Amino acid sequence: MTQKLALRTALLLTIPPLLWASNAVVGRLVGPLVPPITLNFLRWVFAFFILLPMAYNVFRTSSGLWAHWPRFVVLSLLGVGCYNALQYLALQTSTPLNVTLVAGSSPVFMLVLGALFFKAPVRVTQVVGALMSIAGVAVVMCRGEWEQLLQVKFVPGDLYILLATACWSLYSWLLTRRAEPEALRQNWSAFLMGQVIFGLGWSGAFAAAEWTWTDAHISLGWPLLSALAFVAIGPSVLAYRCWGEGVRLAGPAVAGFFSNLTPLFAALISAAFLSELPHLYHVLAFALIVGGIVVSSRRSGTN
Repeated sequence: MTQKLALRTALLLTIPPLLWASNAVVGRLVGPLVPPITLNFLRWVFAFFILLPMAYNVFRTSSGLWAHWPRFVVLSLLGVGCYNALQYLALQTSTPLNVTLVAGSSPVFMLVLGALFFKAPVRVTQVVGALMSIAGVAVVMCRGEWEQLLQVKFVPGDLYILLATACWSLYSWLLTRRAEPEALRQNWSAFLMGQVIFGLGWSGAFAAAEWTWTDAHISLGWPLLSALAFVAIGPSVLAYRCWGEGVRLAGPAVAGFFSNLTPLFAALISAAFLSELPHLYHVLAFALIVGGIVVSSRRSGTN
């Protein structure tokens, strides 16, 4: 007997990689306009005001947020304070090839953390799916020319994306541990707002350190404001909403494989901006990544 991934769940988990791919492109474009950690802080400031009309009730003492503040402090540190800040920082200090290859380890992090800390069994299908998915990422980044992988040289900046991937994997697993009241959990805007409230403290502190210890500067204008509006609405509010619901329905291990769609979407978006048609290796990568998702989501009745 096998368990298939529902179409709605697959769609929920596909939307975040698409938005995160766009986020990587936008993050690179506005790199000269704003420091990376400050960019992360500003996107969540924008997201706060987007969520406020929908989730203002979370500030009430009876909302359940304040009774479970330690959990939200940890979730906000991993998902709001660290993940995107480290990703933006990695885009400043490492090559896109290295960043995406390292980020392709997400399914492995999901499986290892689940087995070590959350007593989640690792199935053979998940291991096979992880290998297929990572192979798909490699195909995209080497453009179908495997000898390019032999030329990869790791630099200190690769540590940032490695830490970001570990933070996101742990964040995804913690989402499945429901300590807060069900009413708060079911209200997605309030649940996300609870993370943003504490996350602004984390990201604000990190941004302050950036301005204290680096030669940071910002160029305010419509290009930056438009970019902030996009990353706040799409990669922040909408993506986190879809990811949280998708993780709830499919589990972190299966959801982790969908994150490897990000480099494929990034390649396609870049190709669209450059008016280039997709190549054959994009098709091969898509087949490997989707194949890894399908294989990993299959659950035999004997397991």
